[in-house]
Amino acid sequence: MNGYGNRVRLGAIALGVAGLLFVLYPAVRPWKDESTAEGAQAAMSSAAWVAAHLFAIIGFILVPLGLLAVWAVLARSAVERLAFGAVVITWIGVGLTLPYYGAEDFALNAIASKAKQGQSLDLLDLVDAIRYHPVGGTMFILGLLALGAGAVLAATCVWRSGTLPRYSGVPMAVGFALFIPQFFAPGGIRIAHGVLLGAGLVWLALVLWRVEAHT
Repeated sequence: MNGYGNRVRLGAIALGVAGLLFVLYPAVRPWKDESTAEGAQAAMSSAAWVAAHLFAIIGFILVPLGLLAVWAVLARSAVERLAFGAVVITWIGVGLTLPYYGAEDFALNAIASKAKQGQSLDLLDLVDAIRYHPVGGTMFILGLLALGAGAVLAATCVWRSGTLPRYSGVPMAVGFALFIPQFFAPGGIRIAHGVLLGAGLVWLALVLWRVEAHT
């Protein structure tokens, strides 16, 4: 297999793995009443909390790597520049998003673990201080908005290209566009959102794999 084929297939694998990780993220995450100290401590001090958010972190890293394969497939089409722009915007979005996820994963877990051990901490105040830090929160929102924009741009490129099935980028784009609203939904809806986003990424991965297999 030539270098081009390797890049496309590796990108397809990256998207497929990212899809599975985004399904696992809300499915594994503990769903407790985090408005209470007891619920926040039970959820955030658990190993499942760390694992779930780590799944999301790795998924975010893999998505722009996978979109490189979309760009490679569309490199000779009229939408090549748009496809490259989707990769760049998505990468910026991931860079802005990951610091916040790191705080959610490791900082909140460390604080909750200390509280669970009986150390004197006002857990909810510390949690809010991390989650609603003005700089961190702004970066997080801008990052997810950029991710949504990059995914929509990638789906637009797929739609216009004539190379890939028109609808194959739509579920992924919808999933990323809904990433911010889903934070305000109950656990069941967030799990459903993870399935939608995961299915969209896996579908695009399979499309890329099949395109490469027939070239």
